[in-house]
Amino acid sequence: MTYKRLRDLREDHDLSQAELAKFLNVSQRTYSYYETGDRSVPVEILAKLAKFYNTTIEYLIDNKNSN
Repeated sequence: MTYKRLRDLREDHDLSQAELAKFLNVSQRTYSYYETGDRSVPVEILAKLAKFYNTTIEYLIDNKNSN
């Protein structure tokens, strides 16, 4: 998982952690843990993020720069 990718995507969309956490129905602290790698991101959350960012789960979890 590229945790930096989660942060980069969020920042590219001008979103705060709190805004994205609300969309995902998790606490801001939990989302922060996802971005730092302190907590694994559940597949359900990955699916929501992929749909939101119009990308794939594979892109979110892969270290390569593929779309």
